[in-house]
Amino acid sequence: MEKVFLNDQLVDIDKACISVTDSGFLYGAGLFETMRSHNGVVFCLKDHLDRLFFSANSLSMNNPYDKEYLIDAIYKVLHVNKLTDARLRMTLTNGPMAKSNQRPRPTLLITATKLEPYPQEYYNKGVMVVLCPFRQNVSEPTYGHKTTSYFSRMLALNWAHQRRAAEALWFTVDDRLAEGSISNVFLIKNSALYTPPIETPVLAGVARKTVCQIALRNSIKLVEKNLYINNVLEADEVFLTNVIMQILPVISVEKHTVGDGKVGPIAKMLYERFNEFVKDNCRPNQ
Repeated sequence: MEKVFLNDQLVDIDKACISVTDSGFLYGAGLFETMRSHNGVVFCLKDHLDRLFFSANSLSMNNPYDKEYLIDAIYKVLHVNKLTDARLRMTLTNGPMAKSNQRPRPTLLITATKLEPYPQEYYNKGVMVVLCPFRQNVSEPTYGHKTTSYFSRMLALNWAHQRRAAEALWFTVDDRLAEGSISNVFLIKNSALYTPPIETPVLAGVARKTVCQIALRNSIKLVEKNLYINNVLEADEVFLTNVIMQILPVISVEKHTVGDGKVGPIAKMLYERFNEFVKDNCRPNQ
């Protein structure tokens, strides 16, 4: 029986319950982190926790936990479910609604399941993306944070899947490239790597940070700047990142073919380097 960590204890998944007045359930007042483990070690766990704590502080979330407690809880979930290569999710909400003179008790949920990677064909042949019909409002206070208010993202992703695309690219209300529904976006032009700046705003993706580190280590020019649809259409290569997909090459933007319609050499190289980075970062007992 799969077990989860819920509010300070491990419980069977079918017995895990949250309050019907939980603010995350009622209003999406929560944060989450999707993580992966390799060889029983969570990839870039510090980065995930740093992002969670930064967002909790920025959005005035109730977070009484310290990082050591969360690390211990995460590994308890891995170990009790006997998982080494896993997909993990940590969700933190403001907890049940409380009276105005009471501080709510947060809800903490950590789950882990066997990692199911994207189909290898996606990496060999590349994928199609579509242009999201929705727009990011740069004044929205939750943008740039991984909140549980993800309905618009899921709508866009489902819209893309209905069109047999892997992802939908979001733009801001002033037409700047932002990110995918569940990914960060990179363009390659004349062997240089381009991505929208964090201040766009976009999510400070852990995989995004990894790609930037790999680029610098391999003397690839990295440019963070405002990008527009013309930059996407004129790119030699395009790829998406998150910690599960890692480096996912894009060969078409709707009917537009990216480059020569094949997975490009820099995306291939970064894909290999990313795999090496994961293995190096996830050495047991390091």
